[in-house]
Amino acid sequence: MSAVPRKPKRVLSAEQKYDLWVRMLSGQLTQSDAAAEAGVDRSVIARLRAVARDGAVAALQSSKPGRARKTPAEASEAAALRAEVERLQATVVEQAVELAALRGKSRWG
Repeated sequence: MSAVPRKPKRVLSAEQKYDLWVRMLSGQLTQSDAAAEAGVDRSVIARLRAVARDGAVAALQSSKPGRARKTPAEASEAAALRAEVERLQATVVEQAVELAALRGKSRWG
């Protein structure tokens, strides 16, 4: 019995997989048509659909309604930036007072 040479394995990029999945989801392609177009077995397309569905469900489960909360690192960075703004504002006020004292009050109006 002679062995039939196997076709080299075809690897689809993530973009190709996504495109096929979207087109199947929208009814533009059947599983068979997608497999033929991609040059892969139908089981590859079935697995692609299962992985895409599981990934979408997992992403939706982990998402929370409303605005995303800041991570502790982002919150501490924001607090540090607010403190820096306050420090700079105080410095500007101090310099304005010094300048006014050096020039005299007559220019202040």
